[in-house]
Amino acid sequence: MPERASAPPRVNDFTVKFANVNGSGSSSANSLVMKAIFRMGVPVVGKNFFPSNIQGLPTWYEIRVTRDGWRARSGSVDVMVAMNAETYARDVREVGAGGSLIYDSTWPRSSLLVRDDIRTFGVPLAQLCNENFEGARARTLMKNIMYAGALAALLDLDLEVIRGLLAETFAKKPALVESNMKAIGIGYRYAKENFDCPLPTRVERMNATAGHVMIDGNTAAALGCLYAGATVGAWYPITPSTSLMDAFRSLCARHRVDPATGRRDYVVVQAEDELAAIGVVIGASWNGARAFTPTSGPGISLMQEFIGLAYYAEVPAVIFDVQRVGPSTGMPTRTQQCDLLACAYASHGDTRHLMLFPDSPEECFQMAVQAFDLAERLQTPVFVLLDLDIGMNDWMAPDFKWDDGYRPDRGKMLSTDQIAALGKFVRYLDPDGDGIPYRTLPGIGPKAAYFTRGSGHNRYGAYTEDAAEYQEVMDRLARKFRTAARLVPTAVADGRGAPLAIVSLGSCDAPVREALAALRRSGTAIDYLRIRAFPFGPEVDEFLAEHQTVFVVEQNRDAQLRSLLVLESSVDKQKLRSILHYNGLPMAAACIVDGINSALAKGVAA
Repeated sequence: MPERASAPPRVNDFTVKFANVNGSGSSSANSLVMKAIFRMGVPVVGKNFFPSNIQGLPTWYEIRVTRDGWRARSGSVDVMVAMNAETYARDVREVGAGGSLIYDSTWPRSSLLVRDDIRTFGVPLAQLCNENFEGARARTLMKNIMYAGALAALLDLDLEVIRGLLAETFAKKPALVESNMKAIGIGYRYAKENFDCPLPTRVERMNATAGHVMIDGNTAAALGCLYAGATVGAWYPITPSTSLMDAFRSLCARHRVDPATGRRDYVVVQAEDELAAIGVVIGASWNGARAFTPTSGPGISLMQEFIGLAYYAEVPAVIFDVQRVGPSTGMPTRTQQCDLLACAYASHGDTRHLMLFPDSPEECFQMAVQAFDLAERLQTPVFVLLDLDIGMNDWMAPDFKWDDGYRPDRGKMLSTDQIAALGKFVRYLDPDGDGIPYRTLPGIGPKAAYFTRGSGHNRYGAYTEDAAEYQEVMDRLARKFRTAARLVPTAVADGRGAPLAIVSLGSCDAPVREALAALRRSGTAIDYLRIRAFPFGPEVDEFLAEHQTVFVVEQNRDAQLRSLLVLESSVDKQKLRSILHYNGLPMAAACIVDGINSALAKGVAA
């Protein structure tokens, strides 16, 4: 029996962390545990911390079991499954007092690494695999499944739920169901026969996941692109955005192929680089297709000149920026929100771009659709800024709503009949006073033709270097940007009237909401505004003006959201105080609670 450390019961409220070696096939076992808990009706979130090489380096996967439905990292570890000898010492230190550690006891571990304040469970996984399975690869894979079985006994997971998941996964290979269940059973029986099961830290059935799915933001965004009517996708592979295009291509193969003829009604282009990818998007959009590219920070850097072309020539384009850690190559498999300023003012010259900030896979789906509508309505590039945490990690999300009545908003696109009724078509006039001109599609007729210019041009689309004509076009583009502030998704407020407030965006919403609950329980009155888009609507200025001190929570070093608020709103910058998190891991609520409480204790927020 393992050494027992006293700890209060933690039913449906704990974090399990798996320490593995990248490339060892552990992700399937870890995902199996998470999905089993979800199928038992208990809310979960999954966070994957993996290296940027193919295999051999340490990788970790966290499952937060959260009966209250929190979506952020807990910032603590209650159960550690330590399968990597290289990180064993670090993994042992990370377990909270009273927690549990499971390891492969086939090989002895140094007694110096054992802690008196945690439980340790040694399971001879390698030995059991050698006794029950043939072949090195099979033994490696089954060892992962076997520790999932031991964990199932310790956490009181339902084996029938696990069997059901395996049956779904290997529906076309039923023999694999039995071999995996054999490994699950070996680990489960060993734990039952040798340990006091279940742990005080355990899972108990709930009914809190009905009407929800487990999905990552990249897949949800790809589904939104399909729903919005996108038919052209171009990209150069880059972590962490590649899976968005992979998902889009897979969805199109299922839903955009004529069953009678086999004709594909979509185009996916893997370009030679990011410059070519955005060029394909601009060309396809100019021709009337809905086109997009997914990329990350380095790709945004390379696309700058073409982004300026789309802005100035007024060609729709949708760009998904799944943000990662920079600068330069940085840490490609870690998360940040460090491209806000790069995207807001992308390209040389006077440019300002629309940005949407989804907080979850559900909003990735919704904002993908909105991005295409806004891009065509405003005839301009639109950025959807995810980050790796939303894009690649596992989130519990409500079932997406599919409106069969949805029709794409193509904006001010003239039909053949409308063109015929015109005396003369002029591309860059502003007859409605909102900064948005009317456009036509190529080939619709000679009367609708115009020359698209990235060089200096006047309202007629003709080349010019005349100062007044150039300034007239630039002033109209600024007017269009002000119009955009009325069309983008509005910021969402939680509470009004407190002297203190939090302003944040994107994936910070999960830890902020958990921090809000903790602060309010402790007696701190505080409001919250989640910004969903740029340009900022009037509600942002109103909210900032109402509060004495505003904590700006974001995941970058240089306070980019705070800078954007100072530049693009009328807020007194002295009232804005930053809470920053930028180590590459998803933010936990404690970072926000501690930051605000520290400021209050010093009196700086009074």
